[in-house]
Amino acid sequence: VQKLTVTPERGTTLNISSSLPKGCKVCTRAGHSRQCNTFLLLRDNTPVSVEFECARPQDVFSVEIVQNIECTIKSCNSHIIQADSGLLPLLDFNRKFTWNLKASAPKAFKIDFSNTGLRQINTSERCPDRHSYTLQAFQTTGNVVVGKYCRTGTIRSAQILNQGSFSLDVPAGQKLQNGQFDVSVGEEIKSLAKITLMLPKGASSSELLSPNYPDSFPDDDVMEWYFQVPDTHKTAVQLLKLTQPRCLKKDTAVEYHSKGRGALVLRLTDPQPEQDRGNFSLTLRNCEMDRRGAGSPGLSINLKVSSSSKSSLVSCKVDVSKLEDLSLHIEKLRPASACEMKINSVPKEKITVASNSDLTFQDCLPEDVQVTATRVIVCNQLKDCPKTPASLSVPLLPTCLPAPLSSVTWTLRPPRHGTVELTSPTGSLKQSLPGQPCNDSIIIKVAEDGGTTVGHFCPQGSIQKVQIHTNVSVTVSGMGGKALRTSFKDVLNVRLKEEISERYIFTVSPKRDTPVLLATPGWPVGMKSYSTVSWIVSVPASMDAHLMFANLSQPKCSNRHTNIRVQRVGYLTEDYSRREDEEAEREITVSQSFYLNMSNCMPERGDFSVITKITLQNSKNLLTIILSVVAALFVVFVIVLVSVCVVIR
Repeated sequence: VQKLTVTPERGTTLNISSSLPKGCKVCTRAGHSRQCNTFLLLRDNTPVSVEFECARPQDVFSVEIVQNIECTIKSCNSHIIQADSGLLPLLDFNRKFTWNLKASAPKAFKIDFSNTGLRQINTSERCPDRHSYTLQAFQTTGNVVVGKYCRTGTIRSAQILNQGSFSLDVPAGQKLQNGQFDVSVGEEIKSLAKITLMLPKGASSSELLSPNYPDSFPDDDVMEWYFQVPDTHKTAVQLLKLTQPRCLKKDTAVEYHSKGRGALVLRLTDPQPEQDRGNFSLTLRNCEMDRRGAGSPGLSINLKVSSSSKSSLVSCKVDVSKLEDLSLHIEKLRPASACEMKINSVPKEKITVASNSDLTFQDCLPEDVQVTATRVIVCNQLKDCPKTPASLSVPLLPTCLPAPLSSVTWTLRPPRHGTVELTSPTGSLKQSLPGQPCNDSIIIKVAEDGGTTVGHFCPQGSIQKVQIHTNVSVTVSGMGGKALRTSFKDVLNVRLKEEISERYIFTVSPKRDTPVLLATPGWPVGMKSYSTVSWIVSVPASMDAHLMFANLSQPKCSNRHTNIRVQRVGYLTEDYSRREDEEAEREITVSQSFYLNMSNCMPERGDFSVITKITLQNSKNLLTIILSVVAALFVVFVIVLVSVCVVIR
């Protein structure tokens, strides 16, 4: 039993709910009575003692804090205030802070983000500071997700008709960042929502998504974005990843409105015009869709809005002391563009900055150039290699560059017969695989010196350590080709160490109730000829590990054999062994920590590759012990009962 004392904020409702219909319960006391259930609602601003009937309730329960805000036609009764001073005992739980907002017709309610700004992200992405916001509009036809957002961006305000909600998701262990967003009475809008953006001076680009993206924008509805554009700037709009519906009535359209100019109505497939007259609004209109057919597409769209000075000359000084010992590379991508780059007054199509330099960019948009960074870390003698890990960090680049950083590559060269050891500063890594996608903003590619990929990884998984017995390159980039966010400053820690017995060794600690997928190096391409890999897998006491070898591809070998072996730590005998020319079970259960070893042959044709799925489950041995104890107690009880009966007779 775990006991906590929580104090709900005044005017809020605290909801502690379980994801499982049975099992662990949450309890409160009222006098001498004790009430337990799979959920708990608290409303009073008084301390309440809460008890959980399990050792790790944070694995089962989540917490939501709800506050209602109402607006009249003149004012609103509260603001969105981020604070959880009375809820610190619940820090180990996933928490969701929700503000339900209600406007008074015909006005909308307005949320002001001007202090920090927001930027929109895809629903599958996560924010670097682990604080993700969601804005919803409540309609009679159902709730609509206007968007998911992270702090810091060009979005300055949002207006919603009638009713909606604004929520903040904070994962377990993450302290809440205090802050406030003002809520006020908005305009009489004619759309589902109106989002206002303030574009910065100089070259910039913003990406926006239609409501409910990647699902369909609501039937026969309207969405508006309003852009505040700096003086002497022009903007260009691109409609990306467009999915169009079949229409029964009306047509899908996009409308442009600006001061002193009539409305411009275009089809979604038409070329979108360049805006050069200051502020403008963009309105997306949906038709009445035909959704009767199976798989009938709806309307979804990704908007990219780029802005630049009509004739912008940007000067930029680069201080290499702030680049984490990295070299900066700036390459012009579009030869036909008007972008002109110079370093120390010399025009260049490609620029490498390795010392303090003066750069100039004339009429360069973000899509005109690519900015990357590289560094080589070498240790020739093992005795000279640092004993403490070195941090692979993303530098904070000057904002005067025309485009954000797209990737950073570190080339790691250990001594001859040495090893590269990689660990995550956040504690663990996850391999990006089908069925186990990365939802973070970054992806880490690990490759051998010749270019052979070892794997793609991201933070927050079960892999504690990666060791590779060769030269290695590590490249970090944004997910889906997006810009690299510098909020992920420390990407990996690296040590150059002594020789290991295999070409690759992974140290893995699976988590309860979360299956982990592990792929052979290079997957989906096969392993190198004669190469070996080991996974050292930790299994907690009273747990078993269930292994399933999925997506197994075996070659025809011309020399030696492929082999998959499982051996418990501390045991000389193998629990499982399989060659390419042998039939064996594709599943095995191991009762304690173990080695999973794989080796390749010299293939004549075909490749050797496999994905291993590891799932922890309660130990059958433990269950047997429990049943034996229960049976023994039952036998003792029967003997005592018979003895009592005999004495009574």
